[in-house]
Amino acid sequence: MPVVFGVAFGVSLMAPATPAAAHNELTGSDPRDGARVATAPARIELRFLARPAPTTTKITITGPDNVVAGGQPTFDGSRVRVPFKPAAAGLYIVGYQLASADGHPVKGEVRFTLTTGTAADPSATPSAAGGAGPSGAPVGSPSASTVGPSTGSPTASTVPAASEQSDSGGRGWLWALGALVLLAALVTGLVVRRRRGAQ
Repeated sequence: MPVVFGVAFGVSLMAPATPAAAHNELTGSDPRDGARVATAPARIELRFLARPAPTTTKITITGPDNVVAGGQPTFDGSRVRVPFKPAAAGLYIVGYQLASADGHPVKGEVRFTLTTGTAADPSATPSAAGGAGPSGAPVGSPSASTVGPSTGSPTASTVPAASEQSDSGGRGWLWALGALVLLAALVTGLVVRRRRGAQ
């Protein structure tokens, strides 16, 4: 009997671990999530808790300007490798979607930044009017990164802010003036009432 109870106890301890083991999840990646890399890797590797099924696994790599930068994935046990074809410097998002053995869908993404490369959006730079200076060379990513964010967003955000401040300032003076007039009227009314009461 003690042996039977021991076996039953051991089985009860092992039973809760079965659903957890059937649920797959990402355990690591290369490049890691949030990394900044200066040299583009030849491939992206995702590591999972369990072996993903090739038929139900989908890996996508999207770069700046929504450019697809991945190829056909290859599977090696719990590792999935996707060829990496960088197009520009900037943020790259590796999205993954697969099904666990328990049928539960698993999806997520890994983000990393490539710090060197070509211009992210050549059409947004003034290269058509000024020649092939900033966009022709591969080392034009710093100029592209400075031109991109400053193509109108700072000035567009600064002008409305100034107008809002001036409008709010003018309204504030009007409210203050109205409050002073109201206060003077109240004081005058109190003085008149006291004088009438004294008479």
